[in-house]
Amino acid sequence: MRGGLSVLIGVVCFAVTQAHATSAGYFALSESAVFESGDTWSLGGQRYRLYGVQSCLRGTTFTNTAGVRQDCGEASLAVLVAFVRDTDPSCAPIAKASSITYVVCFATVARQRLDLGTVLISEGYAFAALDAKGLPINAAYSVAEQQARGRKAGLWQFSDVKHPAVLLSRAAESDQVRPK
Repeated sequence: MRGGLSVLIGVVCFAVTQAHATSAGYFALSESAVFESGDTWSLGGQRYRLYGVQSCLRGTTFTNTAGVRQDCGEASLAVLVAFVRDTDPSCAPIAKASSITYVVCFATVARQRLDLGTVLISEGYAFAALDAKGLPINAAYSVAEQQARGRKAGLWQFSDVKHPAVLLSRAAESDQVRPK
């Protein structure tokens, strides 16, 4: 993963001014958070989610190269935890909806500031979240996803990985069809 991260630095580096982790509005995302999925966690009694990011759904599976079925959501979760452990990201809230605060997080790797959502998606362990119309919430994340898919990065290397947006869409459609 570290080798891929080195390549990623050259590809998804953002020209963001260096800001200290304790800058106003930012908070540190640490391993002490309770991670619920590859895009959501709780910290200090508050729930957070990466804005525009959709992790693989827990309980969905893929077949790894050894032919063993693995939980896709657990894979997304493990990679998020590893990136948090390795990069000590800082996050800033950008929106609040009921009980969850949406955030963008940045990690500093080799003195370069990287968007955590872009890193997870570019490495193939998360996906660009879609809105109710099926459009990407963040166009840059959609581009990163297409590039990861083309490179067969991360989960994209497994032919039976299902995009979570497809699964969520099917679930929503079946709820609408079901008699109430």
